Amino acid sequence: MTLPEKYNFLINYFQKNNPNAASELHFSNAYELGLAVVLSAQCTDKRVNMITPALFAKFPTPFDLAKASYEEVYELIKSVSYPNNKTKHLIGLAQKLVSDFNGIVPDSLEALTSLPGVGRKTANVILSVIFDKPAMAVDTHVFRVANRLGIVKNATTPLEVEKQLVQHIPEDLLARAHHWLILHGRYVCLARAPKCGECGLSTICERKTL
Repeated sequence: MTLPEKYNFLINYFQKNNPNAASELHFSNAYELGLAVVLSAQCTDKRVNMITPALFAKFPTPFDLAKASYEEVYELIKSVSYPNNKTKHLIGLAQKLVSDFNGIVPDSLEALTSLPGVGRKTANVILSVIFDKPAMAVDTHVFRVANRLGIVKNATTPLEVEKQLVQHIPEDLLARAHHWLILHGRYVCLARAPKCGECGLSTICERKTL
């Protein structure tokens, strides 16, 4: 099967089986999504969703969070992975939003990645989910699934995976494709024990052991 045929197969499969794929993080605006994605690094969305309601309630705007103490924020997020660093990132992110962007989450990759705790992946999530831009965020799930399926070639970094996926997936589907691949990796193409017998993409899969 050629590479274009693989992509056609994958897109057709997901459009049929998960047409409305979306983030499993709970949020109501760009600011809340930004905090949630920073918190979700190496942590489950389920855990993040358990702590964000109290965080959002106490600090409903960047202006509120920018004035928060380390102890106040840490107490609310201490059950996530790396709470010390993430506490510093959240406060620093809010302070930067206030000082440089008048409290408004920017809509460009360069501006977003200038925020503490916001790397390329997090920025691409915000761009695609909030601003509906054709961005492909590559996390561990997307990286693993893309390589296992063989829809990327010799891609050893998240950026290489991102570039190849963007080349082959139509712009209007990129944001949704990000969620397709994440959810497939989260529930089917697991890291340690992939459920190959349940996978609708097994016919195009090349590497089941990555």
